[in-house]
Amino acid sequence: MADKKIRVLIAKPGLDGHDRGAKVIARALRDAGMEVIYTGLRQSPEMIAEAALQEDVNVIGLSILSGAHLVLVPRVVDLVRANGQKDVKIFVGGIVPETDVPELLNAGVSAVYGPGTPTTKVVQEIFNAFPAV
Repeated sequence: MADKKIRVLIAKPGLDGHDRGAKVIARALRDAGMEVIYTGLRQSPEMIAEAALQEDVNVIGLSILSGAHLVLVPRVVDLVRANGQKDVKIFVGGIVPETDVPELLNAGVSAVYGPGTPTTKVVQEIFNAFPAV
């Protein structure tokens, strides 16, 4: 019987139209053997939370460059938790000032990855979070 794969939703919340980083991380996760669902650009927090519920994901990766991370990310976390997905890990990638990282972590984000983070680090940390999947 094949092992169950880690399911990851990659989303671009808000009006940010730059998705290169999201596509790079989606490909790295897929190449590492994870199932990746990419929702595309300009997703509302409600759309992201609904997709996470429908796709029964283990992880949500939010790519954000617009500067709206302190508004959009906590909203996604709240909606996902309200859907009963208490064990879903949420990470953020993109342009996030170091001074904002503690607030995102306090809001329930598992990790924040800035520019230049090796994709291997993201892959390994997801595998570490789900060793039995």
